[in-house]
Amino acid sequence: MAEILTKSRARNIFYGGSIFFVVIFIALTVHSHRYITQTSTAGMPLTDAVLHGKHVWERNSCINCHTLHGEGAYFAPELGNVMTRWGVQDDPEGAFLMMDGWIEAQPSGIEGRRQMPHFDLTEEDKRGLAEFLRFANQTRRQDWPPNEAG
Repeated sequence: MAEILTKSRARNIFYGGSIFFVVIFIALTVHSHRYITQTSTAGMPLTDAVLHGKHVWERNSCINCHTLHGEGAYFAPELGNVMTRWGVQDDPEGAFLMMDGWIEAQPSGIEGRRQMPHFDLTEEDKRGLAEFLRFANQTRRQDWPPNEAG
């Protein structure tokens, strides 16, 4: 014979289920917090130069044309791995020289080609931007975005 669900049984099921799922939620939150604090995605230290470069990136709205790890506009090249493409990911001075040369050559003057505008950046700005892009280049991204090499 089927038992009748009384108000007290329904209340006990509700409270028991609620407590069960609150405990599960807390356990998952603790697990996630441990994972995040023990597993850094940074491949190099976050220095003052990297922070300065991030401010240069933001101040000049580079993301309005470039993507960084798949985020941003698709008008200009992806810059998340530009230091690897240039072969200077482990060389801060080489990264600066490549960045300086590229920025000084813009706009290139080639008719009909998309061109980067000329930004009036100081040497410190360019060094910071190069360090920021080296930092972004070395960030562990779990292979995202796909097919970015080359």
